[in-house]
Amino acid sequence: MENIFDISGRVAVMTGACGVLGETIVKYFASQGAKVVLLDLERARATGERIVADITQAGGEAVFMPTDVLDKAVLEKNCEDIVARYGTIDILLNAAGGNMPAATVPPDKTIFDLDIDAFRKVVDLNLFGTIIPTTVFARVMVKNGKGSIINFCSMTTLRPLTRVAGYGAAKAAVGNWTQYLAGEMALKFGDGLRVNAIAPGFLLTNQNRSLLTNPDGSLTPRSHSILGHTPFGRFLEPDELVGCLHYLASDASKGVTGTINVVDGGFAAFSI
Repeated sequence: MENIFDISGRVAVMTGACGVLGETIVKYFASQGAKVVLLDLERARATGERIVADITQAGGEAVFMPTDVLDKAVLEKNCEDIVARYGTIDILLNAAGGNMPAATVPPDKTIFDLDIDAFRKVVDLNLFGTIIPTTVFARVMVKNGKGSIINFCSMTTLRPLTRVAGYGAAKAAVGNWTQYLAGEMALKFGDGLRVNAIAPGFLLTNQNRSLLTNPDGSLTPRSHSILGHTPFGRFLEPDELVGCLHYLASDASKGVTGTINVVDGGFAAFSI
């Protein structure tokens, strides 16, 4: 019987690939036989090349390419280089994103103190940093008549959270874009083009560590509040995302498009 989860030989491109989550995800995809392309900023080159070396040593295939998810010309050159190297693109993981402290409203201020420029930068990075790469790399998928695009949403896609005003607005928009694009791609290019998203729960990453832990490593009041609303009673680990991503990337989900897949230890489903 055919293994509908088989992704060996497929070319998986991931933006924002050199963070804590990205490293876990690209190493997993490579371990499953995918050829992985790590896209991240030039300043992440050393990390990217280390990850590539780890993958290669383990028998996998990977390459790092510097990019800017807000620069279409740079992305088009990335796309050209990927196709020249691997011949195609099968999977696109839009994981680039992040937050800025100034793009939120801290407890001692109000919305009238909001830094609009910072808010705009966060929206640009998370929303347009998902849209622009898609408009570049999905052209290859359309030519092939098939491909899986996976966007990265958040718990704040589903409901607003304090302390992440700009990030929350952007991720809510990414969720809407995912559902819109799923219909747009299928209606105009066929049912081989699928667009879904993953909405991870709370993980300790370099971006949110200062919000969730104190300098001594103990949990902040925000962490206690999060865990009090999470049935698992703990933060997730990065490797707990890979099963869902594998499913969305593979033919096991070939009838699935326009979905936001929650991996959160029960946070979104729980109330008191």
